[in-house]
Amino acid sequence: MSISNKELIEKFYGAFQKLDYSTMHSCYAKDVVFNDPVLGILQNGEPQAMWEMLCKRATDFSLVYDNIILLDEEYATCNWTATYLFGPQKRKVINHIKAHLKIKAGLIIEHTDYFNLYKWSKQALGVPGILFGWTSWMQNKIKKQALVGLQTFIAQKK
Repeated sequence: MSISNKELIEKFYGAFQKLDYSTMHSCYAKDVVFNDPVLGILQNGEPQAMWEMLCKRATDFSLVYDNIILLDEEYATCNWTATYLFGPQKRKVINHIKAHLKIKAGLIIEHTDYFNLYKWSKQALGVPGILFGWTSWMQNKIKKQALVGLQTFIAQKK
């Protein structure tokens, strides 16, 4: 018995609320493609590793999701908000995200998250984010550090 697309999305974000990356992984096709403003396009197991890393490193984390819209039999969107502490200064971040999902055969095959990177950087980085978070230089620095962090996490798992 397969679950509906709405049930799949609820299962994914319900697991994320509990930082249960194993259940999150079970909602993804093995060859899922993920995209967001920080990490760009992830594939070949990188999306699964990203969720595991985020779940394992989460500090004072909470998540709410709502507004699941099934656009057709394949595409859906939803909103989710993550609240957590970031970095050594433990700055509080409230990140509002719009997810775009493509679902096939009961699994998520494409997942794109959109959020405003400048708004995120102002919260996560403090004064440097406020002053420079809007610049391509700072945004590229954020992206590079995030990718290095993910690749290091993946390498340590091997």
